[in-house]
Amino acid sequence: MWDEDTQISQEGYSTDLFGDRAVKVIGDYALAGRSFLLSLHFNAPHWPWEAPGDQAESERLRGRNPRHFDGGSQETYRRMIAALDVQVGRVLQALEDGGIARDTIVIFTSDNGGERYSDTWPFSGKKTELLEGGLRIPAIICWPGRIAAGRVSEQVTANMDWLPTLLAAAGTVPDPAYPPDGMNLLPHLTQEAPAVERKLFWRYKSLWQRAARVGNWKYLKILDSTFLFNVVDDPLERANQKERHQDIYERLIDEWNAWNATMLPETSTSYTENFTGAQIADHIGTKPVTPDPDPELR
Repeated sequence: MWDEDTQISQEGYSTDLFGDRAVKVIGDYALAGRSFLLSLHFNAPHWPWEAPGDQAESERLRGRNPRHFDGGSQETYRRMIAALDVQVGRVLQALEDGGIARDTIVIFTSDNGGERYSDTWPFSGKKTELLEGGLRIPAIICWPGRIAAGRVSEQVTANMDWLPTLLAAAGTVPDPAYPPDGMNLLPHLTQEAPAVERKLFWRYKSLWQRAARVGNWKYLKILDSTFLFNVVDDPLERANQKERHQDIYERLIDEWNAWNATMLPETSTSYTENFTGAQIADHIGTKPVTPDPDPELR
């Protein structure tokens, strides 16, 4: 690991080590009465599939690519989540102990949908797929001084929204020369402003996946197969409505193409996992997950 520009070596379970460091940082800033931003990225639950006490598995993987497909289990996954939960609790307790919990914004979220041993119900798909199971993630925000507890929001959001939201909470705005792609969620979170329709777009070079979410509708493309789903009424993405609602289907394709024209081009050197169907099956431990039944997939 690295501490600023210094490479360090520490013995222990990484989730615990990250928690230890976070608690220390919070305590130091609280004692000094200083504001801070702590970006805490636990790597669990994630490969390598190791829970606390799994030193033997760690030794087995030493020198190997930690992205191993021959290890882990649902029990290992459970133990990894339990260890993560303990450290999140320690972080929240450190805020309480420092007397700053009421005025501190805490966001708990993820970077992508579940992988291998996770349960993405009621969605299909997992990480590396633009099905809802690969896109939908938990997002929990706590700010006792400004946000009422227990609310559930129907606002469609993306991780890129946190930048303008946190800037607004800090009383500032983005540099006009570098406008963010996300939206400021603060009016919705603190003033209960109504949810607004969002347009979100994705592309993933592996299997040439494309997706657009506009309101309740989602356009999805996997290789040469295309779909239109109402992901509010049909979160499992089973009813392909591209023929029943051809006007919506074509509009979302046009909107995706317009967005894509503003992006850097995909080339042979563009990054991709470049999974084949068989590799995806190995990756998620099951057959490739695709919407069904649709003869275009056969």
